[in-house]
Amino acid sequence: MSERNSISPRRKPLQARSRERVETILEHATLIFHEHGVDGTSMSAIARSANMSLASLYRYFPNKSAIVKAIAERHVEKLEAMLKSRLDQFGPETIVEVLLDVYFEFYRNEPAYKAIWSGVEAMPELHDLDLRELRANATDLHHYLARQFPHLPAGRRWSASIMLPRACGSLLRLAVTLPEDEASVLLGELKLMVRAYLDQLIDEKS
Repeated sequence: MSERNSISPRRKPLQARSRERVETILEHATLIFHEHGVDGTSMSAIARSANMSLASLYRYFPNKSAIVKAIAERHVEKLEAMLKSRLDQFGPETIVEVLLDVYFEFYRNEPAYKAIWSGVEAMPELHDLDLRELRANATDLHHYLARQFPHLPAGRRWSASIMLPRACGSLLRLAVTLPEDEASVLLGELKLMVRAYLDQLIDEKS
């Protein structure tokens, strides 16, 4: 892959000053993406906002796609940490409502999340990351279901663990694009759907 098409940072920020510059770039890019969208943002605009030359920006990131990917990776890391934390804190009686509320608020309020992820299917640089996030979340959920419902066959647990994050994630990403009242209704219906599915699942015998 050529440097022009690369979506990896040009350099890993080993020194404190370099790490600070990368943080500055990503913070400013996040705010601009949030306000103007990814397509409406240029590398020049990011450089101006971060108070650096365009040449300096290119020393850290070869193109806008690399910046998008770096911000998306941070979203994935935050979401995975949130999932692990909530799975450790809540039992099956409330976990559905807790997770859906937490994820919906994250999707709605995390700067640039909607701008970056609403077009994931059209952005090849995010496709593999999205699949890795799905598998990581499914693995955590599978372990949770194994602890809570050991009678379920492993294959059934894994299918549920893959399906639930994908289905819920898709609907929640849709919800954040809707007016608030419509989004609230969709979130409520999603909770009912997932709760009914889990109730049916855990009532099954091996």
